Amino acid sequence: MSSDYLAWMGILGSFLALAFSAYLAVLVLKQPDGNSRMVEIAEAVREGAAAYLRQQYLGVSIFFLVIFIFLIVLSIQGYFLIFIPFAFLIGGLFSAVAGYIGMTIATHASSRTSQAAISSLNKALRVAFSGGAVMGFVVVGLGILYVTAWFFALRYFFAHSAEYQNQDQLALISQTILPFGVGASAQALFARVGGGIFTKAADVGADLVGKIEAGIPEDDPRNPAVIADNVGDCVGDCAGMGADLFESYVGSLIAAMALAASAGFGFHGMLLPLGIAASGVLASMVGFFFVRCGENASQETLLSALRKGVIVSSILVVVFSYFLVRWVFGGDHSGIFLSIVSGLVAGVLISFATEYYTSTSYKPTRAIAESALTGPATVIISGIGVGMMATALPVIFVSGAVLASYYFAGGFQQFEQGIYGVAIASVGLLSTLSITLASDAYGPIADNAGGNAQMAGLAPEVRQRTDALDSLGNTTAATGKGFAIGSAALTALVLIVAYKDLIIKLGGSINLSVTSPQFIIGLFIGAMLPFVFCALTMNAVGRSAAKVVHEVRRQFREIKGLLEGTAKPEYAQCVQIVTQAAQKEMISAAVLALVAPGIIGWLMGVEAEMGLLLGALVTGFVLAIMMAASGGAWDNAKKYIEEGHHGGKGSDAHKAAIVGDTVGDPFKDTSGPSINILLKLMSMVAIVLASFVLNNSLF
Repeated sequence: MSSDYLAWMGILGSFLALAFSAYLAVLVLKQPDGNSRMVEIAEAVREGAAAYLRQQYLGVSIFFLVIFIFLIVLSIQGYFLIFIPFAFLIGGLFSAVAGYIGMTIATHASSRTSQAAISSLNKALRVAFSGGAVMGFVVVGLGILYVTAWFFALRYFFAHSAEYQNQDQLALISQTILPFGVGASAQALFARVGGGIFTKAADVGADLVGKIEAGIPEDDPRNPAVIADNVGDCVGDCAGMGADLFESYVGSLIAAMALAASAGFGFHGMLLPLGIAASGVLASMVGFFFVRCGENASQETLLSALRKGVIVSSILVVVFSYFLVRWVFGGDHSGIFLSIVSGLVAGVLISFATEYYTSTSYKPTRAIAESALTGPATVIISGIGVGMMATALPVIFVSGAVLASYYFAGGFQQFEQGIYGVAIASVGLLSTLSITLASDAYGPIADNAGGNAQMAGLAPEVRQRTDALDSLGNTTAATGKGFAIGSAALTALVLIVAYKDLIIKLGGSINLSVTSPQFIIGLFIGAMLPFVFCALTMNAVGRSAAKVVHEVRRQFREIKGLLEGTAKPEYAQCVQIVTQAAQKEMISAAVLALVAPGIIGWLMGVEAEMGLLLGALVTGFVLAIMMAASGGAWDNAKKYIEEGHHGGKGSDAHKAAIVGDTVGDPFKDTSGPSINILLKLMSMVAIVLASFVLNNSLF
């Protein structure tokens, strides 16, 4: 069978995903958007989010232009082909577009979700979930399109270039396409870190002064930071998350495709990931229609509704993959199918484990809520403990997936085939990304819908319905982050192995023995980097939140009648403060991720570079899980108390839980989810600079 069929399957899958996202977008926009006050609030959030992204994209464009010129210079000097600078630009553009579309639909879906919640919980769920699914299918559609288009472009170039047409086409494409995810990773880091700083600075500032000091409810229109908080949900949890998962998806596809040549699977093996991705689109479309619930659904029922969609999609991917592998390889290589299944199973198990530690249905989060009875300190202690304990199962599941996929693909007979199995397991894990991301992205829409309902003065039962969706959104967001972190670990591991292979192909050698001082030094520095990265992002949120706190206090103090509700706050001031702070504060963290691999490689060589990547992977993977789980558990513990447990809203336990939630905000929405981008970006930068480091390192 010609491998071209697989490539065209990829194109068809991308168009199908984009067409379905357009259908869902039209469906969402056709829903009634509420009364004039609801529309006014949604418009304010939309304008603030668009203004932030315009400013961020302007700054990032300058950065991309500088790096593009730098890459052009290196290309002219012969370190790599001219395609890499242009792939860097286009990858960053696609990542930005994915995030922007997701954010735009989210801002339109919030008031419509509030309006739907007036009549039915199921209608509100369908509107919010459809809004999240738009981003899910856009991310997947653009990701497949990006990778497939570059494959066709490279294949055409090498086949028709007199210099390359007599060389191994498969090896040329594999080596050239490997670093094509660096632009998407760079844009994702800026979007995640900048958006995370924005959203959590506004959220923390609004909570500390509004709920704790002033004693007013969450999303109260008297709070000057409330619009900035809702804007933050869009730019951080939608635009940032969309860019983040676009690069995760592209990275997993590219890594698997690049390893096909050394594994001996030919063009069929190279393009199999595109076929799996296309089948994942179809499976996710079917799974989408299984997400629904009845009126007065409990938290468990809502969670089951979302889980049903993911499970149906996963089962369909298993079925499709079985026939696809048999179609591609005939009766051989059934182990590749089992590698795909091992990745899918690991993803589902990670989701269940994260759900256990973050959902109010289970003991860990309820234990945090109970600890609030004795004050903020015990809330912080128990939340950190839950996060640390939550790392065990995901690490075991990912380790099991690595071992299983390596074994099934024949790794104990041929190492390269085993690593290809690990790479294809990562593709399998992310094959249902369309619906998994929809389950994650619907959360900020539900959160904003609750704010819209509160500020518009809708009936209490409307807020109760949106709160039920929002609380579930915290759990699905945590499971989504665990899902993304697990895939990042697999993809980063594969990229590190690909980096080692690339160095050998370029004529170098790597000593990974513990007797190599360069390797050990790199290992220590790499293990330290995720902590420094988190320190930079956490401190950025703290400094930015402090500015919001001072501004909110000033307005409460100086605007007469604000707390009484007879005067309007100056919402734009808080939006402007966090916009400027986010743009400034994200630079140091982003530069660290981009510069560290180049500097370490240049100073100490490729052994130190490998140590850096491996050290960062081990500590970063565990740290990311811990922060995501702690943050999600703290947030849901607060919501559990707000439902009436342990004294309910306004009680001392509630105030203690709010402190835990404010600490957890940057854990789960700024630092934690940015780490998985850090791991892959450093690997990609190392791959891009491999030839330069090999020829110019000082040691």
